[in-house]
Amino acid sequence: AVNTNNILFICGGAFDGIQKRIANRLRTQTVGYKMKDEHEGIDLNNLYKYITPQDLKNFGLIPELIGRVPVLTHLNPLTKETMLSILKEPKNALTKQYQKLFEYEGVELVFEDEVLQYIVDKADEFKLGARGLRSICEAIMLDAMFEIPSIKDSEKPNELNVTLSYAKHKLESTDLNKLKAA
Repeated sequence: AVNTNNILFICGGAFDGIQKRIANRLRTQTVGYKMKDEHEGIDLNNLYKYITPQDLKNFGLIPELIGRVPVLTHLNPLTKETMLSILKEPKNALTKQYQKLFEYEGVELVFEDEVLQYIVDKADEFKLGARGLRSICEAIMLDAMFEIPSIKDSEKPNELNVTLSYAKHKLESTDLNKLKAA
């Protein structure tokens, strides 16, 4: 037996599909038409904010675990602006990581602003969130990451400019269904 008196349990996850259970409890729909003035005040775009322990139990979590989690909360979905800042601003931002990798090969990597917006739009379209940003960047940059190091130093470009047309071409040449499922 383990004494759990001084153990803090933090559970997190996407809980994909739990929105339907919350919508059923609230007697609303996750998708479709609604009657005028019906469910006024309910944020249909973010049903997670109405989650209850009963929703988690119906979703499949065992009551013993739910009883150890006295506080339930939710996170708001990421906005496109937030995902764009994730790509550019942190010290270890994705774009900075790729630039550092290419810098090791003596190549300056430049992302056009339209490319970053395209990556964010695709992550939003596929509903991948912040983790999807890396998958999409990887799909766009994969060929260049393998080709640049194999080029002789005398023929190696000094700069690689990632344009919108290049990004679209590379992303469309990958299996997009794999990204959607990721």
